[in-house]
Amino acid sequence: MITFEVKDMTCSHCVSSITKAVRSVDGGAKLQFDLAAHRVQIEPTETDVQGLHEAITEAGYTPVPVVQDAAPAAAVPVRRGACCCSGASGCSS
Repeated sequence: MITFEVKDMTCSHCVSSITKAVRSVDGGAKLQFDLAAHRVQIEPTETDVQGLHEAITEAGYTPVPVVQDAAPAAAVPVRRGACCCSGASGCSS
């Protein structure tokens, strides 16, 4: 899924224009719009981010790719009390 923020997308006419532009380069693309957030999510079938960006730009809009946050990293367990000074190493902690 590719997401663009399109601040100058403000109404259903904009949605229609962007849909038409995207479908001109990728007829099978699936689009989801969030007008309030000025975002469009596109699931392409035939083109890449650059092709979608160019199509939306040529339609008169200003798309900005949104980088999706990566999955949160797994928590690394914190080791407590088991350092090099444990046991018979001679530390007096």
